[in-house]
Amino acid sequence: MSPDRLSGIYCPVLTPFHEDLRPNADSLIRQCQWLLSQNVGLVVFGTTSEANSLSVEEKIELLDRLVDAGISADRIVPGTGCCAMSDSVKLTRHAVNLGCAGCLMLPPFFYKDVSDDGLFASYVEVIERVGSEKLQIYLYHIPPIAQIGISIDLIERLVTAYPDTVVGIKDSSGDWQNTLAMLQRGWDDFRVFAGSENFLQRVMQNGGAGCISATANINPAAIDRLFAAWQEPKAAEMQEQLDAVRGIIQEYPIIPALKAIVASYSNDAAWKTVRPPLMALDSGRTESLMNALDQLNFAMPGVGKSTSR
Repeated sequence: MSPDRLSGIYCPVLTPFHEDLRPNADSLIRQCQWLLSQNVGLVVFGTTSEANSLSVEEKIELLDRLVDAGISADRIVPGTGCCAMSDSVKLTRHAVNLGCAGCLMLPPFFYKDVSDDGLFASYVEVIERVGSEKLQIYLYHIPPIAQIGISIDLIERLVTAYPDTVVGIKDSSGDWQNTLAMLQRGWDDFRVFAGSENFLQRVMQNGGAGCISATANINPAAIDRLFAAWQEPKAAEMQEQLDAVRGIIQEYPIIPALKAIVASYSNDAAWKTVRPPLMALDSGRTESLMNALDQLNFAMPGVGKSTSR
């Protein structure tokens, strides 16, 4: 397996905001430092990051701030897939020039019922316009949200046309049979990541690369421990423990819930802030959420403090 391609646990990092809804780069830097100290990589501008509520200019500024703060670009995988082709090209090119480890790329998702030919042409335009041998794309399949999926046949076309550029996928379909079909297709060193730690053990058992999970924002070390120990007898129990935490979170709107948890454990209420149209959890639901986690003896040691790796 190529060491230049990703494996392990990656976190689609929550984006903190100031009271006036400007991105809070300082809080983002601290959160990314903490996540790295827990041995997980950084997917900034993923779904959980409220990426589609951020402008391209805001994303570029945040990327620059992270790198300027000493966070190694080779641990960062920004989401760069936008509805506008020119936005995807601009953001992807900037990520490549910074030396980011790869780009997680949604298909253009506004127009529905588009063909594989159209999606293929969209990816081709971005790849050719960026025009860099350093570009590594991890496709992002999340039809429950985007309503536009990436078919097995489309992956085949992209991998055949760009075997050194289209190198993996995050499957957030929630459909294990779809993930398994990707794993069994046999593309050379193509990295398949689960979109949830619920599937982590099964993904690893079938030759996958790891997972890119929203819940890694709050439970990174435990998820990484299962990644390291998936072949051990205790792995099934570890998976059950991860599933229990994930199950609690999924009872709530996931982004506001994760932000409420970070706010609580970091003693920083500003983390609760989301950009409309999302809304923060009210006090009653927040209390219920935290009580449920307390029943599992859940903890986030060190969160909210600046760390180095």
